[in-house]
Order: sequence, then structure tokens, then C-alpha cells
Amino acid sequence: MLFIYMVVKKEIDNRRKNAVGSAEERAEKQHLVHCHTLLSSQLLTHVNSLAMTDDTMCSPSDKDLSLSPNLDITIDDGSPNSEQLLDIVDEGNELDNECGQLFDIDGSERENGRDETTLIDSHSGESQGKDCPPPVVGMEFDTYDDAYNYYNTYAKEIGFATRVKSSWTKRNSKEKRGAVLCCNCEGFKTTKEANSHRKETRTGCLAMIRLRLVESNRWRVDEVKLEHNHSFDPERAQNSKSHKRMDSRAKRKVEPTLDVEVRTIKLYRMPVVDASGYGSSNSTEGGTSNHINCSKRLKLKRGDPELISNYFCRIQLTNPNFFYVMDLNDDGQLRNVFWIDSRSRAAYSYFGDVVAFDSTCLSNNYEIPLVAFVGVNHHGKSVLLGCGLLADETFETYIWLFRAWLTCMTGRPPQTMITNQCKALQSAIAEVFPRAHHRICLSQVMQSILGCFVQFQEYEAFQIALTKVIYDSKTVDEFERAWDDLTQHFGIRNHEKILTLHEEREHWAPVYSKDTFFAGISDYEKGESVVPFFKGHVHQQTSLKDFFEIYELVQQKKHKTEVLDDFESCDLSSLLKTRCYYELQISKLYTNAVFRKFQDEVVMMPSCFSITQTQTSGSVVTYMVKEREGEDPATDARHFEVIYDKGGTEVRCICSCFNFKGYLCRHALYILNYNGVEEIPCQYILSRWRKDFRRLYVPHLSADNVDISNPVQCFDHLYKRAMQVVEEGMISQDHYMVSWQAFKESLNKVRLVADKIE
Repeated sequence: MLFIYMVVKKEIDNRRKNAVGSAEERAEKQHLVHCHTLLSSQLLTHVNSLAMTDDTMCSPSDKDLSLSPNLDITIDDGSPNSEQLLDIVDEGNELDNECGQLFDIDGSERENGRDETTLIDSHSGESQGKDCPPPVVGMEFDTYDDAYNYYNTYAKEIGFATRVKSSWTKRNSKEKRGAVLCCNCEGFKTTKEANSHRKETRTGCLAMIRLRLVESNRWRVDEVKLEHNHSFDPERAQNSKSHKRMDSRAKRKVEPTLDVEVRTIKLYRMPVVDASGYGSSNSTEGGTSNHINCSKRLKLKRGDPELISNYFCRIQLTNPNFFYVMDLNDDGQLRNVFWIDSRSRAAYSYFGDVVAFDSTCLSNNYEIPLVAFVGVNHHGKSVLLGCGLLADETFETYIWLFRAWLTCMTGRPPQTMITNQCKALQSAIAEVFPRAHHRICLSQVMQSILGCFVQFQEYEAFQIALTKVIYDSKTVDEFERAWDDLTQHFGIRNHEKILTLHEEREHWAPVYSKDTFFAGISDYEKGESVVPFFKGHVHQQTSLKDFFEIYELVQQKKHKTEVLDDFESCDLSSLLKTRCYYELQISKLYTNAVFRKFQDEVVMMPSCFSITQTQTSGSVVTYMVKEREGEDPATDARHFEVIYDKGGTEVRCICSCFNFKGYLCRHALYILNYNGVEEIPCQYILSRWRKDFRRLYVPHLSADNVDISNPVQCFDHLYKRAMQVVEEGMISQDHYMVSWQAFKESLNKVRLVADKIE
């Protein structure tokens, strides 16, 4: 009991460390700490009572595991974990820390981009080795469109077409609540249709999936039928309406949050990397060594290894899902380190679509060789997704780091990775994340170019011309012509740096990334920049000891800022600047920070003053929009091509603001308004920006049963489950009162069981 008390007490003490700053901040923090302390103390008593005897323990699948009947927790029908206390996403593999071991992924051939043998049952529709796994009950998606695109992609791979059999909405509302997607051979023709000359294609096929919107605002598959009663015709399916409408975003693999598609991950010793042949051609940035230098080690001061180990052990006591791994060389010396806390692991499930790999400390020779995985949250601010300390910048080191990070993310890679320019880094990303879009930080490219020509007599003119070429080019052809003219005019066409960058232009030039989603984390728009997560906190002389103290303070500060931003977005209405309904619509949905950026686009809609229809193909119309940039519309105007599909209410502007920033631009909005579209279509409303989307940074739990004879496993399971109630209890005063009452009543029930046993 003393150990358990120390665990919870340390967590509460860590929270109290935040009680600094202004009087208002201290008062607010004291209130939060008081609420958390009450819940945690009740949790401690609760867990201790549950852990007192084996007779009171149960596995997560036992139906007796319950809270008070007054605790209003909805368990959705059809959930595979419906007997569990809370409905949560299973993270799959929970791995123990074994400091002398690293990670490998079974089926690495698939990760390397080589397809496995594909076996398809022509009637069941089940496939093995495909990029898109068959649907199963329990799959969840962020939006209806994600779910639809996933099933459509799966159908296209198998060789059949799909259609929406039925859908239903909330009463007196346009909000969709559920749908049934089926094979297009479902049902039979009516009598009237049967008399037509069209070829009969329907066979009464029963293959389908049923989707519904669950409490967490995610779309869940709750019924699946895979068996078809007809043969497949891939060629005809390719030409079906459902597959033709798939745009470039839908064609990319939509990955459901289900552990069935997570490949098995195992641990292995670092020397195995040599035998595996990793880096046989790209082992280092400057050489071609086929072997890892096993003598490489972290440049640490005396006592730093013990400092790292002690810090990680201490954090694990108060952070239930904290994970770390250490890479040792053959002499037992520390070579690389990776760690991630539970909050970062949970944040990845919400904000893991776009990840920036920050290696500023490595490239600028800081005292600590720190790297960080960084995402962007629903307020457009950076969120930490993992950290590491690296001995060098070789291909093998990056392979080790990325595999360790991917392990923690249950094998689910990001859609887009943004990094600094480094060939070893680029090769490692291609190896571990073959389907991710790798992009080089544009600001670094700009700095490297300007740094080479800072002695130019025409430096200022060169800087202006370079900025115009990179940011103002709207098409690939326009960029190539402008780049050629620039290099020729300034006589730098054969400069080594210019030649190298031009070869890699697809990784950094904005015109080559218009189909890549960046969620606002890119610097591909003027005025935008990627800010390192620890900027202003970690300096070149920062020691490792100082860093770990800074690490906790920065995390706490970021957490507090996000809580305050959530509060302001939910409780404070945004000031509208126009009468456009698009502005009002988004003000009700998005967080304040993202709404204000979108609001700028709405305010600038009047600058679009002319529309010319240039091409029509069926329901798809191409417009040319003129935008005024100065006082004289005749000379100070830019042209933007906007494509609008009336059938699917889809709009695409050549500026690609939606892909770069996650919301529509003024040109697209202008065309929607011109065509009488009253509100922004649902496919352009992203859940990652919504203020009403419930994000719980709680530990992910495995679905495996707990060994009730193992007190450590029992305590760990009960603690994590109860911590979910604590986190939800902090959402509001009403949540707090319900959670507090539930703890008291469930504790009384446990004590009654203990009394009966005695």
C-alpha cells in the first residue's frame, strides 16, 4: 500500500509544480489541483481496496466490472469491448522496456514497398497482402468520408463497385448519423427497370458494411458481410461511378484505427541490423559503409547515463504509459535513446497525420543531441510526439529511431513527414515509412540557398527574385521556367548547391506538394514557419540535467495552454466580421485559433472581383478567378484557376490552401458562393480542427486479459482504467461530480465484497 500511495502522491506533486505565475494562474491551478487531488485520493483508496484480495480482482472482459449506476457512461452496441468500463481505442502491443534491445517489424518486405503474394477468394472478398485490409466490426474513422473512401478503396482492390444503400440523419437536422454501404450488385431490378434494355448487373449480393456515428464523434463499422454471390470484374469496377469520383486524397490508403492491420513488432539486438543488410547502399550521408560503427556512443558527461536511467524510472511511476528504449553498443555504452509519454502517445491518434522531425540540436552542434517528433494540435500549436538522443546522423541510427517510434504508434505511420535536408534521413524515411509523403522544410532550403550567395553584389535583388519563384509559381511548368530564368540571370546555373536542390525539388518546392496534406504545419505559404517545439527553452549550452527539468516544465506549460485554449473556444463566441454564412458556420465548429485564420479568407473574398468560365466537362466546371492585390485592378491582379464539381459539391483551387492549411481559400469560397452553395460541404470540415471533438489524453489499453494472479498486472490495469475516469472528470464541474460520486459508490461496493469474504 505504501508503494501505491507513493505512485499517486508523486503524480499529484507533479501537478502542484505548475502552481506558479500570476495570482490568476495560481488560483486556477490550485482549483485544478484540488479537484485532481480529490479524485486521485479517491482513486488510491479504490485501487487499494480492489487490490487487497484476489477474490475482488477481475479481467477486463468480466461483466462484473462496473461503476455506479449513476455514472452515465454509454457503451455502444456492437462494440467488441462492450463489457469494458470505457470504450477506448486499443493500441495493440504494450511492450516492456528492455534496455539492451531494439525493434524490428515482421513482414519488413511489405514495409520496403515490395508486395506480398496476394490471395483472393473470388466470392468472399477477403484478401491477403493487399494495401487495404478487409473491413471488420470495430473499425473506426474520423469522418464519414474517411469510412466511405476506405470501403471504396477496398472494393476497388478486390474488383467490385460500391454504392450507398441507405443513410439516416438526426431528426430535424442534416447531420448524418449512419449509413449502409453495399456492393453495387445488391438487390434486383424493379419490374419497370427489368423491361429496359440495360444489361442486368444486380445479383442480390449481400456484401455490405453498416456505419454509425458513435459517442466520440467517430464513425464505427458495426456490421460486416464480406461474401459476394458473383464473380469480380475489376475492369468494369474501375469504370464505375464510385471509383471515378475518388480524388487523389481518397485514393491514398485510409487507415482505420484497428489493431488487425498493425504488423507484429518484436525486439532484437542491434548487431542483427548488420546481418539484415540495412543501409547497404545508403549507410551514411557521406560514405557507403555496410556496417554500423559499434564503438559509436552518446557524448555524455560523467553521471549522465545514470541521470537518464533514474529519470525514466521515476517518470514511469507517475506516467502509466510512459515508454523508453536504450540502444547499447557491444561495449555496453549508451548509443541512442528514445522515449515518449502517455499524453504524446494519445495525441498521435488525433494529430498524427502530419509530423515534423525536428533535428535542430543535431545540425547546430548543441550540447545535447536532441531530436523531437512534433505535430500540430487543433489550435494550430505544436504538440510533442516523442523525443530521442542520438549518437550520430547515420542511416542506421535513423532506422533504429524510426522503428522505435513506429512501434509506440502501433505500426501506424504518418501521412506526411517534414524534415531537414539530409540524405541519410531521407533514405531512412523511405525505408521505414515507404507510403508517407516526405517533404523538406522549405525555410531551411531558402536559408541554405541565400547563405551560399550572401556575398552577391545583387543579394537583395536575388532574394526577392528567389522568393517570387518559389512562392508565386502556381504550376510546375511556371516554376521550371522561372527557376531556369533565375539561375541564368544570376549566373548560378552550374552551382553545386543549385544543382543538388533542383534534383530534390519534388521534396521542397510548393508546386510539387499541392496534393500533400500539411495541416498548417508547413512553411509553404509566405509568412508561415515551422517553430521547433523546444525553441526558446533549449540552447547550445543546455546540459542534460537542465533539459529534463525544462522538458517537464515545457510539457506542463503546453498542456495548460491547450486547456485554456479549449475553454476559450468552447465558452467564448468569436467576433464575426462579415455577414457571410460560411464565417458563421465555421465559428460554431472550429477552435478560435483556426477559425481566425479561416476568417481572414472570408474577409478577403471581396478582393475576388471577376469570374470567367474557361472549361466545362459534364458536371465539372473550370473557372478563372481574378484577385485584386493593389489599387489598380488592371495591373495589380492575379489569376487563380478553380475547378468545381457540381455533382459532388467539390471545389479545388490551384493555390491548394486546403491541403496546405486545412481550410478553404477565398477563391474556393467565392466559387461556392457564386454557385449558390449555402454552407461549406462536409468534406471540407475536418474533425482535427473541431472544438466539440472530445480528445482524451489517457492511456491506451490492450484487450488482452489480465493475469489476476499477478498483482502488478492487476494494479496497472485498475489504475489505467480509473485514470480515464479522472481525466474525464476534469472536463467540467458536472463531470467532476459524477466521477466523484461514482468513485464513492463503487468503493462502497468493493468494501461490501471484502466484508463478505471476511
